[in-house]
Amino acid sequence: MKDLDTFYDELLMANIEASECPPPEMVIRFFEDILQLLFPEFSYDRLLDKEKIVEKFDQQKEAFRKILDHNQECIQNDTGGVEEHFFEKLPEIRRMLVDDIDAIYRGDPAAKTRAEVIRTYPGFYALAAHRIAHELLKLGVLLIPRIISEYAHRQTGIDIHPGATIGDHFCIDHGTGVVIGETTVIGSNVKVYQGVTLGGLSVDKEDASKKRHPTIEDNVVIYAGASILGGETVIGEGSIIGGNVWLTRSVPPKSKIYYKASMTDSSGETDMITFKQEN
Repeated sequence: MKDLDTFYDELLMANIEASECPPPEMVIRFFEDILQLLFPEFSYDRLLDKEKIVEKFDQQKEAFRKILDHNQECIQNDTGGVEEHFFEKLPEIRRMLVDDIDAIYRGDPAAKTRAEVIRTYPGFYALAAHRIAHELLKLGVLLIPRIISEYAHRQTGIDIHPGATIGDHFCIDHGTGVVIGETTVIGSNVKVYQGVTLGGLSVDKEDASKKRHPTIEDNVVIYAGASILGGETVIGEGSIIGGNVWLTRSVPPKSKIYYKASMTDSSGETDMITFKQEN
């Protein structure tokens, strides 16, 4: 059993060797402030003067610069101007999120207004975190994107890795239990329900850099509880994947894949998968 003095030495080394990445609370505050800047529905305040918006914009830019200045470990291949590039992307991030709001509003009959989607839908909140985290990752910012994504995961039950590429007009309905892996590629106008997993098959650690998660082409609907796995798995454009389907191979465009449960009796009848391709 270690004596207390040895334990103190162990803690000292842990402090010396600890990553310089900022504490999660600082990153989360920055994310929340950016979200309030993009969508005032999340804020107590209304910025009814253009100068105040510009001032708020500059404040957030400075806050981000301080985070990065004191945490160089969080920047990969920093050639300067990361914060400038990120803030230049905010108009495009907001445009994509407005399209996501529209997709969720049109995709869920229960949504009465777009404001309701912004304020209450976990799918939108998780997407907002993802769009911001993904852009930071593309700029070579490390750890911070993952902190943002994991915070959104805790808040919503929706786990989207910041490395995932997601097209326009993405709709997550309900959302709890959705998992989207790092190398997933999702096209435009895709809709997923709660419990959907776009994940990887078990691979060795040295294969971490390979594409391990599926590709979902445009205009696909994936119902609750479906699991689609593997980096070579492609769900063709316009396909419908039914609830609880387990897929580890590609399907052509306009496929309809359903899981059909049946009773197992003494004759050995088992569960079946129904496969149909539309002409």
